[in-house]
Amino acid sequence: MPDKQHHYTVTVTWTGNRGEGTRTYSAYSRDHVIEAAGKRAIQGSSDPAFRGDPARWNPEELLLASLSACHKLWYLHLCSVAGLSVLSYQDAAKGTMTEDTTGAGRFTQAILCPTIAFAAGVDVAKAEALHDDAHRHCFIANSVNFPVLCEPIFVIG
Repeated sequence: MPDKQHHYTVTVTWTGNRGEGTRTYSAYSRDHVIEAAGKRAIQGSSDPAFRGDPARWNPEELLLASLSACHKLWYLHLCSVAGLSVLSYQDAAKGTMTEDTTGAGRFTQAILCPTIAFAAGVDVAKAEALHDDAHRHCFIANSVNFPVLCEPIFVIG
């Protein structure tokens, strides 16, 4: 059976022309809008370290959020299939990007730190093992070239 393909389309529109375009480095805003059909727009910018608006999402945060959300969705699915009742899930994910002397950068790692609440009587060893399975299945984690670690905290009862 051939592999399935899924296609995605987004539109990113730069909204930061202050009247002079990119005439100088400080003449323009890094603001943009990310859109997809039928969804609310996301107000984006660059990281404040790169002259961005701190009130808007930056690409680095969106990458980290994508890793976290993908892992969570797989984890919840696998728990459901295994009969483990997750009551709540919240991830305080962290990522590290290293910038070199030329200004180029790359993520060097991400750490997912989910706190997961389970009903009493859960098999904690199984709950922990399912994180490895979720990682192996995660579409986004399988697409990046840096380590994605998971340090879960379990709350039982």
